[in-house]
Amino acid sequence: MFYWTGLCFNAKLDRMRNFFRGRLGTKKVSFRILLVVLIIPFFYVKFAYSQDDSALVLESSTVAEQPDDTTGSQNSENEAIIPEKDSAHLSETDSAASGHEETTATPGEIDHAVSEGHEIDEVKRGERFFRGLLPFRSESQSCVSCHNIRQVDTLNWNPSAHDIAVKYAHMDFAAFQNAVMNPTGVKIQASHQNFELTEDDLRTVKSFLDNMAAEGPGTSKPSYNNLILFLFLGLLLTWAIIELIFLKKIKWKFIPVILLIGAFGWQIKMIVTDAIRLGRQENYAPDQPVKFSHAVHVGENGIDCMYCHTTVEQGKSAGIPAANLCMNCHIIIREGTNSGKFEISKVVEANETGQPIEWTRIHNLPDHVFFSHAVHVGSAQLDCATCHGPVEEMDIMRQHSDLSMGWCINCHRETQVNFEENDYYDQYIKLHEDLKAGRIDTITAEDIGANDCMRCHY
Repeated sequence: MFYWTGLCFNAKLDRMRNFFRGRLGTKKVSFRILLVVLIIPFFYVKFAYSQDDSALVLESSTVAEQPDDTTGSQNSENEAIIPEKDSAHLSETDSAASGHEETTATPGEIDHAVSEGHEIDEVKRGERFFRGLLPFRSESQSCVSCHNIRQVDTLNWNPSAHDIAVKYAHMDFAAFQNAVMNPTGVKIQASHQNFELTEDDLRTVKSFLDNMAAEGPGTSKPSYNNLILFLFLGLLLTWAIIELIFLKKIKWKFIPVILLIGAFGWQIKMIVTDAIRLGRQENYAPDQPVKFSHAVHVGENGIDCMYCHTTVEQGKSAGIPAANLCMNCHIIIREGTNSGKFEISKVVEANETGQPIEWTRIHNLPDHVFFSHAVHVGSAQLDCATCHGPVEEMDIMRQHSDLSMGWCINCHRETQVNFEENDYYDQYIKLHEDLKAGRIDTITAEDIGANDCMRCHY
């Protein structure tokens, strides 16, 4: 059967080769090479899209309610996990009917789980309860529908599973059970309404969270799509060169020439793009230890930037506010509309313990570059949005501009200096005289030496 199938397929290739031979002048071997080269991009694109879809399933978590049906449908993150029934907690009849094999843990997992005081089976079962895979056909909302396990690129106001794990890692089960089953905050009470979970099952969830607190939340797998594309273009480029110099089997030379130019040009574009990105972090938005929203504090409540960043007019850095400054408001406000009590409690704890919050720096310049907020905000009286963008609209703070050398130079060339209403510029007597005499009508930052190399590099 396979023999005849192969003959039929080879005959079809011969007919296609004969058709193209009259049009393109190709021979059998060269035509098959060309056919393979044309088919590979199709499979690459299909593979890339499948990888992206898998990443979305694995890394996203829903905040909407779980559908109320008898089939026990799960959210997107649950779909990425195959339900496995634990033989230690289910009857042999259920295990045989399920058709799933038992999970085999590695020696490292067993040693780590046992060292934390939990059996590996208990940790695995707790993860299934957290994801909503157990109990079967449960009508209550799963934990993962609100508390994402993996990092996501959108703001989820609910605490992540790792945040909960770290908070309750050193607390006993009674404190954890009371927080889950008898919550005190308005937001969490609404979310945990009609929440049904037995004490034994909740203990397994605590085991899973304790294990996560010790191991960390885990990271998503890197994507190799660009590398695969670059290597494929290299193969295409090599084939075109060999065809032009050695094989010379294609009659119309413009075909390998077009492939040569296209593949080489695209490789150069990829190299230049990645080289430009080195040291630049435009749209960089890392996770912070506290889910602080500028949209809430600045946009909705109208808090001025300088109320928190107190050294912006006098110092090189704008400064990060200490927790006691936050307590000016949060000594009264202990529960947020979006995040409940969980995030504000981190600020309260930092203030009471004296342990500063370790914020992740977003805007980074190379070590050989000098920049001072005092010069730009204090002296030049620039608005914060000039560099940082619409901060009042950002729930997750991100880097708005690429802060490259070209971006700074263009800003100095285009930004007009307010000479008349700023006493700082009284020292530029010659420019004031030219401005009054009408010899110049505007003065930019470049005119007062902002683009001199020694201003930033010395």
